[in-house]
Amino acid sequence: MVIVSSDQRLHGRGALPPLPPVRAESELPSASDASAFAVGTHPHASLDSESDPIAELCELETKLDRCLAALTMHFQPIVHASTRARFGYEALLRSTDRSLPHPGAILDAAERLERIPTLGRAVRANSAKVIAAAPAERGVVFINLHLLDLFDKQLTSPFAPLSKVASRVVLEITERTSLEGEIDLRYRVAELRELGYRIAIDDLGGGHARMGTFSPLDTDFVKLDMSLVRDVDKHPMKQRLIRSIIELCGQQGTKVVGEGVETENEARVLVDLGCDLLQGYLIARPALPFIDPL
Repeated sequence: MVIVSSDQRLHGRGALPPLPPVRAESELPSASDASAFAVGTHPHASLDSESDPIAELCELETKLDRCLAALTMHFQPIVHASTRARFGYEALLRSTDRSLPHPGAILDAAERLERIPTLGRAVRANSAKVIAAAPAERGVVFINLHLLDLFDKQLTSPFAPLSKVASRVVLEITERTSLEGEIDLRYRVAELRELGYRIAIDDLGGGHARMGTFSPLDTDFVKLDMSLVRDVDKHPMKQRLIRSIIELCGQQGTKVVGEGVETENEARVLVDLGCDLLQGYLIARPALPFIDPL
């Protein structure tokens, strides 16, 4: 989730910063951390008396257009936990244009300019080209989906580029924002499944994803947040929580992905707990398609 993230996660990671979703205001960097954002994308940046907000937005839009024109996708392998055999990949947003310095800045700009649908369509179209040209042996591809993308009618169009390869796609949805008062999104997910897509809840256990709007009954995969996976071999409480999630998902036939795995000890504990799939720097870093042998 398209979606969206350093290389280890968004939409980039593997923190795509996992195609990134809308973040709560409380978790955004403070004004003192403004250097982490491209100019004009920091949500708390204040304008001085001589600044022109219209000119700033125009400049930001120009930068976003440049990045979209140079958009490319990198792919990080996802493997079976017990055998390390390839299961598929996660598609992660990148751009060869550095007007916006990293995937998170691209997402921030798209959110500020209300161009999430434009970004989402570009990510899905680029991913569809790669998937269509790849042999089936490459497995499925996880694509980050911003929660607002669920309102894009093109997403459920059978004529959209990604719909033509839907059987090989898992859409990762992260519930990072509340949509109280909006329509029930589960019917949109049902439409996607009818087209052949599979669905994943991203970043479960990270304080954002909730089993509120979506549950294991609505999804095929659950991706554990990196905060749960990190140093799991040293924290019995994390192990108990992960075991509970795996047991719940197992009852519904939902597969669990351990995301952000960086050490053999983390991988070993996740396997012992019953995790189905692994993803992270321990396995491979994101790269252009496809450098790993079949």
